[in-house]
Amino acid sequence: MLLTWKPPMEISVIWVVGFCVLMVAHGAQASSHESSRNLQETDQPYRTGYHFQPPKNWMNDPNGPMYYKGVYHLFYQYNPYGAVWGNIVWAHSVSYDLVNWVHIDHAIYPTQPSDINGCWSGSTTILPGEKPAILYTGIDTKNHQVQNLAVPKNLSDPLLREWIKSPYNPLMTPIDGIDPDLYRDPTTAWQGPDKIWRVIVGSQIDGHGRAILYRSKDFVNWTRIDSPLHSSGKTEMWECPDFFPVSTRSTNGVDTSSQDKYTKHVLKASFNHHDYYILGSYKPANDNFSVETNFMDSGMDLRYDYGKFYASKTFFDRAMNRRILWGWINESDSESDDIKKGWSGLQSIPRTILLSKTGKQLVQWPIKEIEKLRFKNLSFHDKKLKSGSVLEVPGITASQADVEVSFELPNLEDAEILDPSWTDPQLLCSQKKASVRGKLGPFGLLAFATKNLTEQTAIYFRIFRSNHNYIVLMCSDQSRSSVREELDKTTYGAFIDMDPRHENITLRSLIDHSIVESFGGEGRACITARVYPKLAIHEQAYLFAFNNGTSNVKISRLNAWSMKNAQIVSTKNRRKPQL
Repeated sequence: MLLTWKPPMEISVIWVVGFCVLMVAHGAQASSHESSRNLQETDQPYRTGYHFQPPKNWMNDPNGPMYYKGVYHLFYQYNPYGAVWGNIVWAHSVSYDLVNWVHIDHAIYPTQPSDINGCWSGSTTILPGEKPAILYTGIDTKNHQVQNLAVPKNLSDPLLREWIKSPYNPLMTPIDGIDPDLYRDPTTAWQGPDKIWRVIVGSQIDGHGRAILYRSKDFVNWTRIDSPLHSSGKTEMWECPDFFPVSTRSTNGVDTSSQDKYTKHVLKASFNHHDYYILGSYKPANDNFSVETNFMDSGMDLRYDYGKFYASKTFFDRAMNRRILWGWINESDSESDDIKKGWSGLQSIPRTILLSKTGKQLVQWPIKEIEKLRFKNLSFHDKKLKSGSVLEVPGITASQADVEVSFELPNLEDAEILDPSWTDPQLLCSQKKASVRGKLGPFGLLAFATKNLTEQTAIYFRIFRSNHNYIVLMCSDQSRSSVREELDKTTYGAFIDMDPRHENITLRSLIDHSIVESFGGEGRACITARVYPKLAIHEQAYLFAFNNGTSNVKISRLNAWSMKNAQIVSTKNRRKPQL
C-alpha cells in the first residue's frame, strides 16, 4: 500500500494507522497489482486495471463523491447479489489520492419504509461545522420515489463507515402533479446569502424535463418552490441533475455555494443516454437561472462526453481547489455476457472540470494523480505521417496505456469543404469512418489493434473548411473493434471548438482493457468507448498512429506510457444488507 504521492503528515498518519487497523479489524483482502493482472490474463480480459470498479457485481451511478478530513469518498449504486441491476444499495469506497481505493461497508441500504425497495441516487453536502449529509432517493412501500436524508454516526471517523437515517424521512414526496415514478436524484445542496439551503430534484411533468427546486432552513424541512430552477419543452425526464458554479477568471474550482460575481453556473441533466449541460447566470435572491443556450436548441448541444458516459456527478475538492467530475461507464456487451463476467459497469477516470478560455463551454482533463501510474515511457518528435501510413507505437503495454499526441497540419488549404447539411457530428463520423479516405484526415490513433489491423478502435480527426473557417471533427470508430458479433459498436463524434491555424490538434487517450477515454483539443471534446476485442487482448494488443488522408500530417510530439494497476483493498462486510 505504499504510494508515490506524499500526502500531508496528518493524512499519512491516517493512511498508515487507520487503514492498517481497518484491514486487520475487518479482514481486508488485497486485490493487488499482481492478483488483478493474473485475473485479467485468465478469463477476464475486459476487466480494467486502473479504472474504478468493485470486485464483482453490478455498479452504476456515482453518488455524491466528496472530500472529508483528508479522505476522498465515493458512493455508488450497487447490487450486492449479482451482475445485473437490482437490489440497489449505496456502496462506499475511500481513497487518499482518487487512484488507489479501499472498499468498505455499504453506507446505505434498505431498512425504512421510505427506502425499503431500493436506495437510489443522490448527493452529499458538507454542512457548516464540517458535517456531511446525504440526500438520496428511496423507493418506498408503494414503489414511489421519495427523497431521504442520512448523516454520519461518528463525525470523528474520517472513513465515515456508519450512517444514520433521519427519523423524519421522507423529507420530500411526489405531490402536486409530480409523477411518483419520475422524481429522483437530489443534487448537492447550496446555500444562498440568506443562509437558506437549496436543492433540485430531477423530474418530468407534462412530458417535460424539470429541475424541481426546494428550500430549507434546517436541511430537514423542505418547501417546494412553485417555479422550477429550469425546465425544457424539448426533453423528457431529467435524471441525475447537477448544478454548480465555475470561475470565469481562474483555473481553480469553486465551492457549490459560492456567490462570487466572477462565476457562471452549470446545469447538467442526464437524458437520451447522454449528459447534457447548459451555462447561465444564477441570481440566488430570486433563484433565477438565466441560460445562454437551452437544451436541444441547436445542433451544437453541449455534452460532457460524446460516447459512453452517463449519470455523472461533480464535487468540489477543497484540498486541491478543483471541481472533479465522475461518470458511470456502462457495458456494450449483453446481459448474459455480464453474468458470465460476474460484473457490470465502471467509473470514468476522475476529471477536473473548468470553464474554457472562451467562456462558451467546459473543458475536462484527467486528474493529475493518475500520472503516478505511468511507467515505461516511449516518446518521439517531429515524425512525418505520410498519406496512408500506419506507425506502430512500440515498447509499451498497449492494452493498458496513457497516450498523448500532437498533430501539426502543414497544408490546411487541402481541407475538404463542409457540406452545410453535415450538422450532426456522430452521423458524420458514422458515414466517414476511419476507413473512408479524406483530404486532411482521418488521422489519429488505433487502439486495441491486432498486428494486421483486423481489430482496431480508431480515435481520429478530420478537418473541413466552411467559408473562411476550419472545422475540426473528432471521431471514435468502434465498427472494427472486435470480431465478436452482437456488440454495440456505435461510432461517436464531436466537433471541437478550435482553430487549427493557430494551434496543433491534440489527443490524449487512456486505454484500459475494455475502455478508451479520449480527450481532444486539450479536453474541449471527450469521447469514451467500451470495446471488447477478441484478438487484441493482453500482449496481442497493439497501438498505432495512422493517417488515412491524402495529405501528409506531422506528429510534432508523441508520449506513451504503460500504466500500472491501481491498488485495491476490499474489506469483508460486517453487516449484510437486509433487503
